[in-house]
Amino acid sequence: MTHTSNTADTFNGFGILIPFVKELGFVLNFFENGASEIIYTPKPEHLNSFDVAHGGSLMTLLDVSMATAARSVDKTFGVVTIEMKTSFMRPATGTLKAVGALLHRTRTTAFVEASIYNEAAERCAHATGTFRYVQRTPPTTQSTGDALHAATPPISTD
Repeated sequence: MTHTSNTADTFNGFGILIPFVKELGFVLNFFENGASEIIYTPKPEHLNSFDVAHGGSLMTLLDVSMATAARSVDKTFGVVTIEMKTSFMRPATGTLKAVGALLHRTRTTAFVEASIYNEAAERCAHATGTFRYVQRTPPTTQSTGDALHAATPPISTD
């Protein structure tokens, strides 16, 4: 199930421009009720010397999956990562699916987890994390005035 609008499609379903996420090609497929699903097909430049997805790209995918799961219950807030623990279980190849879940939240903090699965539905990596909810400030536009180049606040990492 995809929850995007035409404008959101421009940003791979995220609704805002996140340059690093756009560069990696993550596509937000689901973002509701404490859950998220992101699809990622690593490009050749995202692979390591073993020809599998680089751990850094996988950690980013896990981080973004947890952030979107945390934000899915109140999309007016942003989140920033306080900490995360990652475990790599097997090489990640092909198109990957990350599934995030909000485990518990307080007014200011979210406790989340995410897993990455390969095309055979095998778990490749897992992470847990703690995120801080932050008030999102209105984006400012760069000199071009182009909405595609809207800058998000420096504190917003989601």
